[in-house]
Amino acid sequence: MTSVESVFWRAYDRITEKVDRRLGWHRLPRPLGLAVLVGVRDTLRRENLHDTGAASGLPDTPPKPPTPEQLTARTVDGSYNDLANPRMGMAGSRFGRNVPLEKTYPEPAPGILEPSPREVSRSLMTRDRLIPATSVNSLVAAWLQFMIRDWFSHGRSAADNPWEIQLTDADPWPDRPMKIFRTPPDPAPPGGPAAPPAYVNTLTHWWDASHIYGTTIEHQAFVRSGQDGKLRIDADGTPPMPTGDADPARQPGFWLGLVLLQSLFTREHNSICDMLRGSYPAWSDEELFQRARLILAALTAKIHTTEWTPAVISHPTTVTALRANWWGLAGERLHRLVGRIVDNEVISGIPGGHTDHYEVPYSLTEEFAAVYRMHPLMRDDFDLRSLADDRQHGTYTLRDLAGPAAFDALVKVGHTDLLYSFGTMHPGLVTLHNFPRFLQEFVRPDGRMADLAATDIMRHRETGVPRYNEFRRLMHMPAPATFDELTDNRQWAHEIADVYHGDIERVDLMVGLFAEARPPGFAFSDTAFRIFVLMASRRLNSDRFLTRDFTPAVYTPEGLRWIADNTMCTVLLRHHPELRSVMRDVQNAFQPWNRSTPAGTSGPGGGTRS
Repeated sequence: MTSVESVFWRAYDRITEKVDRRLGWHRLPRPLGLAVLVGVRDTLRRENLHDTGAASGLPDTPPKPPTPEQLTARTVDGSYNDLANPRMGMAGSRFGRNVPLEKTYPEPAPGILEPSPREVSRSLMTRDRLIPATSVNSLVAAWLQFMIRDWFSHGRSAADNPWEIQLTDADPWPDRPMKIFRTPPDPAPPGGPAAPPAYVNTLTHWWDASHIYGTTIEHQAFVRSGQDGKLRIDADGTPPMPTGDADPARQPGFWLGLVLLQSLFTREHNSICDMLRGSYPAWSDEELFQRARLILAALTAKIHTTEWTPAVISHPTTVTALRANWWGLAGERLHRLVGRIVDNEVISGIPGGHTDHYEVPYSLTEEFAAVYRMHPLMRDDFDLRSLADDRQHGTYTLRDLAGPAAFDALVKVGHTDLLYSFGTMHPGLVTLHNFPRFLQEFVRPDGRMADLAATDIMRHRETGVPRYNEFRRLMHMPAPATFDELTDNRQWAHEIADVYHGDIERVDLMVGLFAEARPPGFAFSDTAFRIFVLMASRRLNSDRFLTRDFTPAVYTPEGLRWIADNTMCTVLLRHHPELRSVMRDVQNAFQPWNRSTPAGTSGPGGGTRS
């Protein structure tokens, strides 16, 4: 970029920031809103990507040159995605930041515990009744957790020296004080003890479907069948699960929604192997597996980019912007006809373009993890019904569907009826007073009880994620001066002021995100969206397998066609064609499906929307 171009774009970005602050991108006509979001993203790329350095657990020795296999296939641990920096984004590397490092020091005690996270949970988060997100279905919640299992984990919390939360006499919590285990920081921050703490992602940072294929050689060997590149799957369509400590059903957060999608995309991997085998009959098991993995990982990235996210933030401007991340503003039809027409991501999309880290080594960030804490999407109660006649199998609580109990429901109800049930139920809206009751009294697999709302608050505070007003300033947004400016709900404004003793600057990020008014079509906040504006494209831009190596030579021509031709709808219908009657006019699988005709009624199928 020339100096003249640089001056122009910086001036453009300043103008769009002022327009966004004064008018709001979502209040503008779509072309102007898109123009503003381009400038907003440019500013975030320039000012909101920060490296926290190398993790202490990674080797000090220089990495070896890549092998021929590493040039054209994803590695188990995520290494060698960037060939100049092979350890970038691999499992065991650090989370980066979207705010300056000097803003990430956690507050010292006792201030870090104030106000009590348990009080915040009980007073502001507790769900009296489900507040539904009526524009989407419950596959949204299942998909989100399915993706998170691919993206990030801080690992096991240390049991020693927990946070101790003092409780009021009226609090029914069984243990006093409440204990919240701490997130373990990387023990050796660069720059010595004066540097703010940094944290390690135990998963790979790449969009590589590691939740299906694993991040260790042992896990990958377990899931593979050893024949035709395929993954193991049981006769009932469920992939086998590891035993012992590796059993996912005995890890926090496991529930039925994960089993459904793990099963669906295991089948999809095997279908991709069948397709490749038909075109390349001489290929080995290893070659089929590696090509199928590339194709499936890219397909899940496309589904998240062009379907899931536009469903949960369905403002016309963001729907266009998110689809443009993949296809470009030139559109899917032209892209499929002639491919990329220019080397510009706005016009031709990111996949197949050049790789760009924006001068900061790629990683997922603590702020990214923070805004993806969307537990209100989860329902407390699930009405599971039959596809054939909409007959109820029964009402199950989230507790009934979590942990090993998920498999009991799967056996009783079956994959197809469960998918139908999820597709016709609304999830919760990401807002105050909508946190699942079960998750406020969650019994972990080790028997310990946890309030996940209070835990989420402490995770933000201890990892140095700024509180709400400071977060907005750092995202180049105006900060509310009063509680009435924070939320358009007067009752909530009074409640938040009471919990935070009238100090607007103390409001936690999660509370502000859940309380603020949302743009039309949004299931979560505009403030959280700023991280999406930045990181949704960065995860594509930085990954060579989604940019420079998104080519027929690496993926095969058939593989690129599979990615282009398929959606969440086609994946569902390939493996569950019996769903066709209720999905016949569904354009986005994450929006509500039609209901089957109830038993004992007449007339055309389809019924009414949930």
